[in-house]
Amino acid sequence: MAVRRALTPYALITPTVLLLACFLVFPVGSVVYYALQHHVVNEPYDDAFVGLDNFRRMLGDEQFWHSLAFSAKWVCAEVALQLLLGLVLALIVNETFLGRAMARAMVFSPWAVSGVLTTSIWMLLYNPATGVFHYLAQLGVGDAATSVLGDPDTVFSAAVVAELWRGVPFFAILILADLQSVPKELYEAASMDGAGRLRSFRHVTLPHLRDAIVLATLLRSVWEFNNVDLLYTLTNGGPAGATTSLPLYVAQLARKSYDFGYGSALTTAAFVILLFCSVLYLRLSKFGTEK
Repeated sequence: MAVRRALTPYALITPTVLLLACFLVFPVGSVVYYALQHHVVNEPYDDAFVGLDNFRRMLGDEQFWHSLAFSAKWVCAEVALQLLLGLVLALIVNETFLGRAMARAMVFSPWAVSGVLTTSIWMLLYNPATGVFHYLAQLGVGDAATSVLGDPDTVFSAAVVAELWRGVPFFAILILADLQSVPKELYEAASMDGAGRLRSFRHVTLPHLRDAIVLATLLRSVWEFNNVDLLYTLTNGGPAGATTSLPLYVAQLARKSYDFGYGSALTTAAFVILLFCSVLYLRLSKFGTEK
């Protein structure tokens, strides 16, 4: 009986351990394994263990540093703007007003649209012959031939706006859900202490939303860092590599040169960067600690 009781906890966690091994440890281990190999699909007889050669090649690869810098700029711009706009929208639809249900549905509807459909919508809007800029030019505003996706100076802003349309509802949904749980007694106590709406927001609302904002920001940062679908279908990394993120560079490398060894090294580097930044962010934000 004593042995059975001692083994019961291990038996209960065994399914979880097996699932983690299948869906986390094995894929990550495989990527690290291939990162240490010379593995090019169309050179099957040259496979060999090369140690850290792929990582040394990565350090001297200008396109790697360029795509990493773009990914950092993309994540910072997207997450900051999505958080700000999502917070504002959540505060608005949290108020009681006529048509609030319709307003909530309109705010959240872009989240249900797939990435490819989002790209199609924005490609039509940006089309210089039929899109928004065409109609603005007919009104005398701007140039009719403006192609925001073909100009390296405007393509980043155009892609950011397109992704904002899809990403803002994510923050709005999570923040609104947390706003619903703020006890009204806290606002009543703040009001009795003479606090206005701004001070109540700063000292009551924001502290209550802290964990939700930290978690949403972390999740969205990881997703935006790994964003491939919108950038690939909207700009394909162009023009002239101006919107090539690190995951997109890995995808292009695997698709064009079939060099899965070097691609795995780049993926391993991206994984380590994300893991380090996530742990550092959670430590600095004191996620889960007492408010």
